[in-house]
This record gives sequence, structure tokens and C-alpha cells, in this order.
Amino acid sequence: MSQTVVTRFAPSPTGFLHIGGARTALFNWLYARGRGGKFLLRIEDTDRARSTPEAEAAILSGLTWLGLDWDGEAVSQFARAGRHAEVARAMLAAGHAYRCFASQDEVEAFREAARAEGRSTLYQSPWRDADPAGHPDAPFVIRLKAPREGATVIEDAVQGRVTFRNDQLDDMVLLRADGTPTYMLAVVVDDHDMDVTHVIRGDDHLNNAARQAQIWRAMGWDEPVWAHIPLIHGPDGKKLSKRHGALGIEDYQRMGYPSAALRNYLARLGWSHGDDEFFTDAQAREWFDLAGINRAPARLDLKKLDHLTGLHFSAMDDAAVLQELEAYLAATGAAPLNEAQRAGILRAMPVLRDRAKSYGQIIDRAYFILTDRPIEPDPKAANALDSVSRGILKELTPQLQNASWERDRLEAIATECAAAHGLGLGKLAQPLRAALAGRMVSPSVFDMMLILGRDETLARLADATAARDETGGSGASDRRATTQGEG
Repeated sequence: MSQTVVTRFAPSPTGFLHIGGARTALFNWLYARGRGGKFLLRIEDTDRARSTPEAEAAILSGLTWLGLDWDGEAVSQFARAGRHAEVARAMLAAGHAYRCFASQDEVEAFREAARAEGRSTLYQSPWRDADPAGHPDAPFVIRLKAPREGATVIEDAVQGRVTFRNDQLDDMVLLRADGTPTYMLAVVVDDHDMDVTHVIRGDDHLNNAARQAQIWRAMGWDEPVWAHIPLIHGPDGKKLSKRHGALGIEDYQRMGYPSAALRNYLARLGWSHGDDEFFTDAQAREWFDLAGINRAPARLDLKKLDHLTGLHFSAMDDAAVLQELEAYLAATGAAPLNEAQRAGILRAMPVLRDRAKSYGQIIDRAYFILTDRPIEPDPKAANALDSVSRGILKELTPQLQNASWERDRLEAIATECAAAHGLGLGKLAQPLRAALAGRMVSPSVFDMMLILGRDETLARLADATAARDETGGSGASDRRATTQGEG
């Protein structure tokens, strides 16, 4: 076996990349990358009836978005069927397997009789020790000649020593009558041929480990390190399902979470490094080990993910936020940013991402940048722009024309104008916000003024203070009005 650490992620392309599968991939990626090893991807596409190219593409896309790069090309398990059959025949020749001519009807009849008599339904083939000279000329499967006595012991890096009584394990089928390999055989052969040193996967595969270990041992191959990690449960402590909401990794991208925050969060689901909650990818690669994985199921808690998202937004550089923001727009089917919008968002980034918990919130806060003049205010903003308020804004406009375009000076001018009308600054800020953003929820009016610049600010004030049809419509017309807002 290779001395280089080699891990693998082996999803089935029968659906989306589940959040639990994404965490399994992350654990394998962290373990390999932290030790200078290899992280391989194998697509277990032997279920031809359910496997689809679309599902495989979704898995690859999800891993790419999550930032989990793999070494070499993804391996198709189905394409290796010939190699799997070769190993089954080698086990047959070595006496570790046998031909079983029992039909499926005979197997089922055995199990029905066993259930009726209250005994074990594990099938015991009459062909296990039959003389080959008496074999019929008929279809057969190749079964593993599993040990009948003693126990199969798995030394698991997470679960500890796990013992399986051999009399509770049947002679599983390795090769079907049509010559196609079973999942159990294919997994072992692929892991061996890919030099996998550590099998890190969900603990729902722990029972499979005992059966697969028997193949490893029959072939005389060095077993990998087994590490079966606990599953993810919902907030109610029950197995994660559709009732708990988003399950696919693409759902989390469309919900607007940055991939770095999701990596951080998934790493903490079932693994810990002291009391550290927020950490970088480099720290995760350095710290991650199998000893830190808990045996108890982890619980999904999106409030913690929201908290980590805010921390990661603060730590990310502006260019990285913009890059993922544009990927978010593409994932949600929104129109791409033009150059002017991209430049405006970059200028505004410190304001936009402050306390944001998703890219949707950033886009919502950037509405004042993304909308075009003349701005059509929404109903609440239109109400704030009554004739009295427009009159005050009209007085304010010339005072701003020659002002030093600095926050303190702009705020001082607005405060003086409001005081001249017996108002506090907050009362003036409402129509000012409506004029600049067309909404009553936005970043600070002074932040918007600095980001928009003098000319655009004055132009928007001029639009707002011009004579208006008081009965006109008030719906926001920007093409991004349907993006996710704060909440």
C-alpha cells in the first residue's frame, strides 16, 4: 500500500450532492491535503437505472463551488466492471468464493421458510461445499465463502473496535449471474487499485465495512484505515430529511452562503479543535485529524452558519466577495452585473457586507447601485417624498453642490438643514433615503452619497424634487427587485 495518504469521495450520481455527502468529501479533502496526500473522486455509477449525467454534473459542480479540488480525473466505477469481475474469478480460483446455482426464487423460498420457523434468514447456499463435478450447466452467481465461525473485527479510527459475529454475515454475492459485479466487490477493488489508505465515510456504512473487510482479507490486501463518521441530524435530533429544508449543496449556494463559511461550518459538524469555531482553510487543513471526530450525530443549525457567514464576510477581501457574488447571481438565474455595477459594488463593499449573512442581503443592500435613474420609489419611499419633504430636499441640494464631499461635512450640512425646519436629522434622512435609493431600507444615506459621488447624488435629488404625478405608480422597476432580501 502506498505510504502517501490517499482518501477518496465516492458519491452515487443518482441525485444532488447531499449536505452530508459534502461534509464527507470535506473531511476526506482536509485529511489528505493536511498531510500532503491525494484526494480522489470516484463516481459509483453502477446503478445504471438511476444514475444520470445530470446528477454527476451536479456533484462535480457542487464540489467545485465548495472548493474541494480532487487529484486526477474522476473515476467511473461502471467503467471498471471488467476489473471487478477479474477479482471475483481470482477469488473463485483461490477457493475464497464459489459458484451458487440457486435461483432467486429458491433464495426467497428459503427466507420465507426461515421467517415462518423463527430462525435466521441469512441464506446458506447448498452449493458452498458442493463438488464442482456436480455443477449443472446453468446460470450462477459467485458468492464469497465467508467464515462461519468467530468474528470479523473492525478497528475504526472513530468508532473504536467494532465486532461482528460471522454467523450473522452471509455469503454475499460478488458477481451476478449476468456477470456484473456487486457494489460490495466493486468498492473494495477500486479502493485497492486506487491505493486508498483511509476510508472516511458515514457510519451508515459501518456494517458494510465488516463484509468488505472479508474481501480485503481473502485477497491478502492491506486494509485501509476505517473511519466511520456520525451522520448529520436536523435541529430536532432526527435524521436529516426534506422536512428540515435545504439538503443539496446547491441549495446553500442559492441561499447565498459563501463557500468558505460553509466549509468552516461543515468542518465543525462532528469535528472539533478545542473551542475554535471560526478558522481559515489553512488552519482547518493543519488541525483536522480523525481523533477530533465525535461519535455522536451532529445537528444542523443554520443560525451558527449565519454567524460564521458574517465572520467570513469580514475576513474575505473585496475581490473574493465580488467573485462569489457573481457566481451567486448566476446560480439564482439573475442577470449578470455590468462593468459600472461591478465597480460600484466594489466601492461599496465595506458597507454592503457589514453584518450581512448572505449574498442575497448584499445584493439587496446594493439596490441603490444597481438601479437606474430615474428611480421609481416603492410605496413607502413615495410616501416619504411628499411635497414638504421635496421642498426641504430642494433647499438642501444647492448646499451640497459646492460642499467638501466628506462624510462629516455632508452630515453637518444635512443636520443644519433639518434644524432650520425644526427637524431632527432622522426626519430628513427618510426622504433623502427615498430619493437616493427608492426604498426606506438601505445603507446610511451618507454612505450612499459617498459611494454614488457628487454628480449622481445631486442628479437623484433633482429627479426626486421635480414636479411629480402624485397618482403615479410606485413599483420598483429594477430588474433585480426579485433577489433575496434581508430577513
